[in-house]
Amino acid sequence: MSLAYDAARSDTLAARLDAELRRAHPRTVIEAALETFGDKLALVSSFGAESAVLLHIASRVDPAIPVLFLDTGMLFGQTLDYRKQLAARLGLTDVRDLRPAYQDLATTDPQNKLWRTDTDACCHIRKVLPLDRALEGFEAWVTGRKRFHGGDRLNLPVVEPSDGKVKFNPLANWTREDLEAYAAENDLPAHPLVAQGFASIGCWPCTQPVEEGEDVRAGRWKGLDKTECGIHLVRAPGAANNVGGDI
Repeated sequence: MSLAYDAARSDTLAARLDAELRRAHPRTVIEAALETFGDKLALVSSFGAESAVLLHIASRVDPAIPVLFLDTGMLFGQTLDYRKQLAARLGLTDVRDLRPAYQDLATTDPQNKLWRTDTDACCHIRKVLPLDRALEGFEAWVTGRKRFHGGDRLNLPVVEPSDGKVKFNPLANWTREDLEAYAAENDLPAHPLVAQGFASIGCWPCTQPVEEGEDVRAGRWKGLDKTECGIHLVRAPGAANNVGGDI
């Protein structure tokens, strides 16, 4: 099957599913995704500030859904602890830790200082490439992105095509208040850094607390003309996998 055919098929399927699910509850979206793709569906999570809600909903649909976690080697220790504790509490049985390839680090970032000079390249080898490799065995994936995060996410669809695959954004329609209400109702533990002012949490060198009144993602790559790590950027059809969020 050609790449062009795959892309056309995913575009058509994504458009149909988005029309059916654009106002659906997040649980309904995940149920439809599993019904459509079965074991060819994965969920990508950063185990960040807002991740518990989507992970909880998914665990109630199927705790065995593969959860892909990008362990970049530069995450806060609190995030690594939270990933273990939250996965155990929710009963998630298939959480896969994705790490950058040794060869990529050895050739491109041997001293772990690339973030100081080229954040895009750093995100590329630590996030984009590992996720590309992990997604090769899947036809669709689920993200935790929401429209209220602003920027490129303002017009986020619930279902969209993505490089020959279908991407589901079950929380696209939810507001911050919706997330907080759901977390409170289900007694979900917050990421420990939230109490210190971190509203969106990525790698420690490029994440800061946000100030009062700032955008949720204002602490990510602060001072740079950058709002996404690269895994959600649209690529040209047929682009190689090595061409490149709070997820």
